[in-house]
Amino acid sequence: MASAVTKNFKHVSYLWDEAKAAELAGDEVALLIYRSNLLGADLRLTNYGGGNTSCKVTGNDPLTGKDTEVMWVKGSGGDLGTLKKSGLAALYVDRLRSLKNIYRGVAYEDEMVELFNHCIFDLSSKAPSIDTPLHGFLPFKHIDHLHPDAAIAIAAAKDGKRITKELFKGTIGWVEWQRPGFELGLKLKQCLDENPGIRGIMLGSHGLFTWGDTAYESYINTLEVIETCAAYLEENNKGAKTFGGQKIKALPKEERLDKAVQLAPVLRGFCSSHTRMIGHFTDDDRVLEFINSNDLDRLAPLGTSCPDHFLRTKISPLVAPLSPDEDLSDIEKVKQKLSPSFDAYRKMYADYYNTCKHPNSPAMRDPNPVVILYPGIGMFTFAKDKQTARVAAEFYINAINVMRGAESVSEYTSLPRQEAFNIEYWLLEEAKLQRMPKPKPLSGRVALITGSAGGIGKAIAKKFADEGACIILSDNNAERLSEAKEEFKKQYGRDAYTGELLDVTDATTISNSLRTAILAFGGIDIVVNNAGLSISKTIEGHTEKDWDLLYDVLVKGQFLVTQQTIEVMRRQAMGGDVLNIVSKNALVSGPNNAGYGSAKAAQLHLSRLNAAELGKDKIRVNVVNPDAVISGSNIWSGGWAEGRAKAYGITVEELPKYYAGRTLLNEIILPEDIANACFAFVGGLLNKSTGNVLNVDGGVAMAFVR
Repeated sequence: MASAVTKNFKHVSYLWDEAKAAELAGDEVALLIYRSNLLGADLRLTNYGGGNTSCKVTGNDPLTGKDTEVMWVKGSGGDLGTLKKSGLAALYVDRLRSLKNIYRGVAYEDEMVELFNHCIFDLSSKAPSIDTPLHGFLPFKHIDHLHPDAAIAIAAAKDGKRITKELFKGTIGWVEWQRPGFELGLKLKQCLDENPGIRGIMLGSHGLFTWGDTAYESYINTLEVIETCAAYLEENNKGAKTFGGQKIKALPKEERLDKAVQLAPVLRGFCSSHTRMIGHFTDDDRVLEFINSNDLDRLAPLGTSCPDHFLRTKISPLVAPLSPDEDLSDIEKVKQKLSPSFDAYRKMYADYYNTCKHPNSPAMRDPNPVVILYPGIGMFTFAKDKQTARVAAEFYINAINVMRGAESVSEYTSLPRQEAFNIEYWLLEEAKLQRMPKPKPLSGRVALITGSAGGIGKAIAKKFADEGACIILSDNNAERLSEAKEEFKKQYGRDAYTGELLDVTDATTISNSLRTAILAFGGIDIVVNNAGLSISKTIEGHTEKDWDLLYDVLVKGQFLVTQQTIEVMRRQAMGGDVLNIVSKNALVSGPNNAGYGSAKAAQLHLSRLNAAELGKDKIRVNVVNPDAVISGSNIWSGGWAEGRAKAYGITVEELPKYYAGRTLLNEIILPEDIANACFAFVGGLLNKSTGNVLNVDGGVAMAFVR
């Protein structure tokens, strides 16, 4: 079935597998999903969450028992690359088209969305999206609506209509910019009626519509049109003169990352003045070419053209007023230099809102930038969570590609501000935002937990991840850390965590972990000093090596991690939390415990000292005192269990019951109990508490603080 042209694609990926397609033969909906997944797998064809596809099939009407035409189309939300049948909406085609009879015009098109529900064929299918009529009013069996950079570059060019006509010799139609919706669906049908025989339609500043009588024909048609656009842009590539040529040179890779690590927490603080944000950094070559160019100052303020790009990246980026070799070590000087730019951006956004708003527009949203460009260094993006921040960066790279292409063949034109506002503050978009789940208590927070590859540390990391935090897993055991990272990837996905080897006695590994945290998420909000070990020996049995190891890991380690972490928190100026996992042994005297018990006491008092010193920075320092947490804990290895059992005159197997039996509640303490206590401190209800100790030991009277 594959034609000869499939071997000649250079700018897109031909992924069609005839054997796989043959297995799906006769099931047009399955072939639609297959085609959609292939299109979504190539980011040159469409971006994350963007575009939609459809097919029309004959179905049996459950009300009449007669055959009827049904359209299956990607529903609201979701992504083509991972689309499943549950992500499709199924509608009666005749009912959908009959809505034209009651359509009152573009001023009332939003009211049509509710009426889509009266056209639903499969009641268990996904809710129809605003793009439903774009597919429904066209007669083709299979349709693709994508946002490929190569096509949008032409669609967003000043001479885009002329270029399209000449490039495709009239076989691709053109529809001027129109907000997605019922009216655009009618205009697509009008374009087809006026240009019978065309193979697709270019949407001004927006994207591309292509089609075919079969899933394969639609797929090939889509690839061929995008390939033609991309080849045309390549032929007209300006090379070194792209974006007017390079104005400055990027710093070497490691120096760029050093600057990003220094600056990201400061930017995160500015961007979080309204809502706490998570960051993302990239120094992708395409970004560097743009931000280092002579045309940056002209093009950056224009913003993006495609609605999908715009909704993710805001009206325009902020260009940081910093030189690549700027000294970023003095926090206050850096903030003084950046503050006017953020003030100006927020004022610009407020003016944009006030100028463009309608009487029924939603209230103004966060006026801070999403995209921040630092010439010579890279691009920072900030959003409510890591995935949204990462995707915003991907979309702005799409926008850069569009600008590059449009500038190479004509002149780039962005979406007019009023049209941009009408998209951003669209009541239907607002309704979608209102339907989103309420943020979890730790959404927008970044937490580093030392010793988090097992036991108490992993339980805390999971609890925080469950509550919405981004996690930095750390451990000094590479094998355990690797296993924990794989577990988190499966359970939470790649955007919820990162990991780094960390030895709390080694300042360099601490610095490396914080560097990883900053480059991944923009900063840090919570540090849990959990890493530890235990040695149970008599006074005469203790060696100097034992003593030094206990104090190095427990006391010095807690100090070093806290010392470096609070520096990041201060750069953000958003406060923070230091949680120290200590022990009931910090308060209770027992036999064979001189080194461990005294080190725990030092940890406890160090926590008090830190709380007293860091209050001015709104950094809270609190303590959780566990006892006898045996499950999954490293401290029970290395002879500790045997030592404690010997001290109490029992066997190792009797320890859990023994520890539970000596508590007031007669309870065995689990890692999850400690995790819950940690969450109690950082979950939002105790934001005005610092210097506290919370015992989680089942009730040991000797360990009562007061």
